[in-house]
Amino acid sequence: MTTQAETPRWRRLEPDARREQILECAVELFGDRPYAAVSTTDIANQAGVARGLLNHYFGTKRDLYLEVVRRMVLLPSLLEGASAEGPLDERVERSVEWFLDTVGAHGKTFVAVVGAEGVGVDPEVEKILADADDVAARRVLETVGLGEHVGPRSRAMIRSYGGLVKAAIREWVREGTLTREEVHLLLSQALITIVKDVLPTIAEER
Repeated sequence: MTTQAETPRWRRLEPDARREQILECAVELFGDRPYAAVSTTDIANQAGVARGLLNHYFGTKRDLYLEVVRRMVLLPSLLEGASAEGPLDERVERSVEWFLDTVGAHGKTFVAVVGAEGVGVDPEVEKILADADDVAARRVLETVGLGEHVGPRSRAMIRSYGGLVKAAIREWVREGTLTREEVHLLLSQALITIVKDVLPTIAEER
């Protein structure tokens, strides 16, 4: 049996590593409970640190929550998870697979933060989510080989696809009404259809 002295979370860590550990614990807790049900004491206990250290690294609970939101929605570039080379269908399949792997690691937290659950109307959270939507749309366009060679209407179409992505993840993770395989099929085929059949028909503004 593991004793308290052997528990990894109590070992001395460098500041960056300790900060990362606290953030990881916050990610887990905000996925398991509503925002209001998580206290800084809960997070400190989970991380095995004094609450003052949590405040030192992140400030208030809201400040820490904003970091959790950024962590969950500002994912690494899709091009890091899947090559932009090869036929369109293969690029999309690989990118969706990578995305589901990445989000699935903390699926409940992703669903909570993109729905802004428990925090009410928070302009700063809304701005993070809006900025993330823009970044995600740009990355998707790069992955399918379009990059900057599209206008505002096409980018808006891809941002709209992002709404489908969030809804599908919720059905898989939170509701259990779709399997991962079904979500993969839905998101892959929808994006392929948008790129092949929808975007070429959009009249862009000059």
